[in-house]
Amino acid sequence: MPVEPLSQKDIEDRLRELPGWSLPDGEERLARTYRLASHFAATAMVIHIAQIQDELNHHSDLTLGYNTVALTVNSHDAGGRVTEKDFELAHRVEAIAPGHGAG
Repeated sequence: MPVEPLSQKDIEDRLRELPGWSLPDGEERLARTYRLASHFAATAMVIHIAQIQDELNHHSDLTLGYNTVALTVNSHDAGGRVTEKDFELAHRVEAIAPGHGAG
């Protein structure tokens, strides 16, 4: 079953529930960068995010830096647009971020 893209207004409304997340100018994707205390902490968070993505069968572009984790996500099965699936992933990541000391 195809996933329907969200309207720009729906995206903006839902982003209010996710401080730190954004829709970069000119892009059809949600984005967030987290800072962590160390490279090891960032790596642990990446592994945790990968587990969530497998559970949801929905994967982001995930970048590990020295002490940062960056995500961008949209739905390929909706033509690269933002859908409810992207927000579900963002909420799940937000829920685990404090446990990794991410800010």
